[in-house]
Amino acid sequence: MNRYPLWKYLLIIITLILGLLYTIPNFFGEIPAVQISTNRQAIIIDDQTESTVKKALAAAQISDDGMFITDGSLKVRFADTETQLKARDAIAAQFGDGYIVALNLLANTPEWMARIHAKPMFLGLDLRGGVHFTMQVDMASAVDKTLDSYAGDIRRQLRKMHIRSGEIIKTGQTLIIPFQSNNDLNTAVPQLQKRITDATFTSRDNRLIVSLSDAVIAKVRTEAVKQNITTLHNRVNELGVAEPVIQQAGPDRIMVELPGVQDTAKAKDIIGRTATLQVRMVSDDPALLQQAAQGQIPSGYELLPANGLPTLVSKQVELTGDNINDAQPSFNERGQPGVSVSFDSTGASIFADLTRNNVGKRMAMVLIEQGKAEVITAPVINEPIPGGKTIISGSMNIAEANDTALLLRAGSLAAPMKIIEERTIGPSLGKENISKGFHSTLWGFIAVAIFMIFYYRVFGIFSVLALSCNLLFLLAILSFMQATLTLPGIAAIALTLGMAIDSNVLINERIREELRYGNTPQMAINAGYEHAWHTIVDSNITSLIAGLALLIFGSGPVRGFAVVHCLGIMTSMYSSVVVSRAFVNLWYGRKRKLRSLSIGHIWIADSAMQPSKAKD
Repeated sequence: MNRYPLWKYLLIIITLILGLLYTIPNFFGEIPAVQISTNRQAIIIDDQTESTVKKALAAAQISDDGMFITDGSLKVRFADTETQLKARDAIAAQFGDGYIVALNLLANTPEWMARIHAKPMFLGLDLRGGVHFTMQVDMASAVDKTLDSYAGDIRRQLRKMHIRSGEIIKTGQTLIIPFQSNNDLNTAVPQLQKRITDATFTSRDNRLIVSLSDAVIAKVRTEAVKQNITTLHNRVNELGVAEPVIQQAGPDRIMVELPGVQDTAKAKDIIGRTATLQVRMVSDDPALLQQAAQGQIPSGYELLPANGLPTLVSKQVELTGDNINDAQPSFNERGQPGVSVSFDSTGASIFADLTRNNVGKRMAMVLIEQGKAEVITAPVINEPIPGGKTIISGSMNIAEANDTALLLRAGSLAAPMKIIEERTIGPSLGKENISKGFHSTLWGFIAVAIFMIFYYRVFGIFSVLALSCNLLFLLAILSFMQATLTLPGIAAIALTLGMAIDSNVLINERIREELRYGNTPQMAINAGYEHAWHTIVDSNITSLIAGLALLIFGSGPVRGFAVVHCLGIMTSMYSSVVVSRAFVNLWYGRKRKLRSLSIGHIWIADSAMQPSKAKD
């Protein structure tokens, strides 16, 4: 009755082998590396790329510790960070536009293990080191941007209807559009209401007032945070950061954690910038220019720097970066560095109409960063430009063109953000946290093992072996899932060990109880496992429900704790019942005349009961 069929033993052996195989990579540590990836679909990272890297390193007399291509990027390992930095500069000099050369930390896992997806867990910011930002979204700018978008739609619709209006005035949460006659106003309102469906329209004295309701304002603010999170994800992906944490941390705040980032200044520069492209018209009217030169800027215009010279630019935004499909570093017809921009279908239509209706005039490409606007270029429109493609160029070098293209390609922010908190966690502190977490788990495991062996003797040894297998299975699953381990995750592992041993305590006590009632040792083992199983299932299901609640409703460290907690419950049920009984079956199952069990001292509760068959 206490013998497993052969397939069960084989199943346990296979799971133990897989557990070892997927747990071992976590002990190889990390090694500095340079990652070469691409931001263009037309460019492929292949053997030719690898050959170019080898030549660049040989020319700079830099030796590497191996290179391989995985997930569409080439990763080159180095012995130390000093060599890594030199190699990064040498490799970057060999690659032009379309390539991203970034510093990285790679697992020092043997290549054959990496090929079968046996990789270590990702380590969170508190274990690996890196940088933490808390960013605040400028909600007022988000509302202003929405109003600017509505104003542009209104101007284009009125232009199509051949209705002339005065300058659109923006005040607070409303737009005021003056018309020349009440008839024009009544004609325009139905078409504008079809185009702008989430605003309130009222008319007064030949003026149309477009107002945003509180519900729309709340929606704009919510969408602004969501869009900024998406944009930040895109920018971080361009930096090649593995497992970043980017999430909302309040109604108008976003938390960004970048584990393992070495080039902190570069990360801060890319993430903190708020590059937004706007297309506006330039006024070359001599009278307006003279008025602006005297300090009296005409209404509806502003002076913006362009190559160091002030340029009179209209405040009316004709097109924004929201309509950009792609942006790549390029060169203009004079060989100057620039950015090739492609608009989506809506943007292409607007851009074609704009260039067709303004031939002979100047069009400014305005780049807005951190609230500061600068004219990148202001070319004369010589002819209509169909297709929605153009090159913006100006006083920028190749590096600036690459950065600008990255920001525009990753998407514009719905509203500017500012960094209100910055924390840098060094790798040494991360190693200290890992050491403390490891030793706390280790000493907890040793304490539990000593107690179990002292109290339950041989069955205590079986329980400790099952607990070791449980830890092995849990680490293997987390590694296979490429989960991110944090300090709360280590706490969940320690908690799992305590909960897992509870199942073995229930089993051992049930076996002792069966022995008190006079059952034979073999019957006691069988009945003990069968009867304890129902209690184990009930207790673990309730814990699993609590863990799932944390997983569903929690965020950040709470979710990390919940993931390890839920997985630990499932592995503990397998190891404490199936694996521990395999050890018991191997030790006692084939003894036909078994007379006693080494399961600790048993106190007889009733003198009428038969003597115990257990031994101390």
